[in-house]
Amino acid sequence: MKELFLRAVRGERTERPPVWLMRQAGRYLPEYREMRDEYTFREAISTPDVAERVSLQPYERFAPDGVVMYSDILVTVEPLGFDYRIESGVGPVVDDPVEKPEDANREHGDVRDGIGYVGELLERLSAHLGNDAATIGFAGGPFTVASYVFDGGRDEARRFRARHPDAFGELLDAFADVTEEYMRFQEESGADVIQLFDTWAGELAPDDYREYVLPYHRRLFDAVDVPTVLFVRNPNLDLMSESGADVLSLDWTVDMSEARDELGDTPVQGNLDPARLFGTRESVRRETERVIDEAGDAGHILNLGHGVMRNTPVENVEEFVETAKTVER
Repeated sequence: MKELFLRAVRGERTERPPVWLMRQAGRYLPEYREMRDEYTFREAISTPDVAERVSLQPYERFAPDGVVMYSDILVTVEPLGFDYRIESGVGPVVDDPVEKPEDANREHGDVRDGIGYVGELLERLSAHLGNDAATIGFAGGPFTVASYVFDGGRDEARRFRARHPDAFGELLDAFADVTEEYMRFQEESGADVIQLFDTWAGELAPDDYREYVLPYHRRLFDAVDVPTVLFVRNPNLDLMSESGADVLSLDWTVDMSEARDELGDTPVQGNLDPARLFGTRESVRRETERVIDEAGDAGHILNLGHGVMRNTPVENVEEFVETAKTVER
C-alpha cells in the first residue's frame, strides 16, 4: 500500500513493513524472459508500453507495496553524448569511453527530450497504481554512472581521478547536472519516491567519498521534494547519514540491528542477502523474519541487500513478500 510505504519513509511505526525488491522485474520471471525474446533491453526500457508491462509483472504476481519503474541507471549517459550497449556476460559497454582529460568536457542536451520515455512510463505507472502502491523512480549516482564511461570500469575511473582530478570533477559535475534534472523530471512525472543508486561509491576511501560523492548526494536530494532513498554497496553509515536522503538502503554486509542502533531514528531499507532466496521457502521465511525483527517496527522498508539475482526461484520471491504481509509484530 502506498500510504504504508510513505509512513515507513517518514519513520512512523507500521503494522507491518512495506515491501518491494530491487531489480523487481527481471530474468527470474518467465513472463519477462518471453518479453525479452521480442525486444532488446534498450528497446524495452525506451518503449513506454513495454516498460509499463514489465514494471507491473511482479506487481501482478506478488502485489508489493512499491513498484519500481523498469529502466536503467545508464540512461543519463545519453544526454551527455555517450552511447552504450549491453553485452551478454559483460554488462554495459560505452562505445566512446573517456580516455583523456578533454573527454570529460561534456555539454548536455535537454533531459526531458532525450529520455522523455521515462516520464511517460512514470505517468502510466502512477495512474495505474493510484493509492494501491508507491511509484518508485530511480537514478544512478554521478560517481557510479561515471564509472561506466571509462574503458576499464570503476578501477580506471579511480585511476583517472588520481591522474586528472580536475577533469574528473568536471565529469562528475556534468553527470550531477543531468541527474538533478532527471530526478526533477521523475518527480513531475508521478514518482512518489526516488532512489539514488551510487553503488560503487562504497569502494572509495572516506576522504574521497567526502570530496567526490557527498556534495553531489546533498545537492541531488535537495533538488526534489518527494522522499528519497540512498543505496551504496559496502556503506559507510556515518557518511551516508550526512547525505540528506530520507531513507538509507543497506546491503547485506551490514548488521541490521547494529545499523539501527547507530542510525537512531533514520529510516532504513533492506537488507536480506539476495542469495538467501535460493534456499527453501522455510529458510526464506525464517531469514526474512529475522531481518524484520532486527529492523524494528518503525521506519523500515523490507527489501533485499541488492537486486534479485537471475534464476531466483519465483516461489521464494513470493515467500519473501508474503512474509512481510503476514508477519506478526
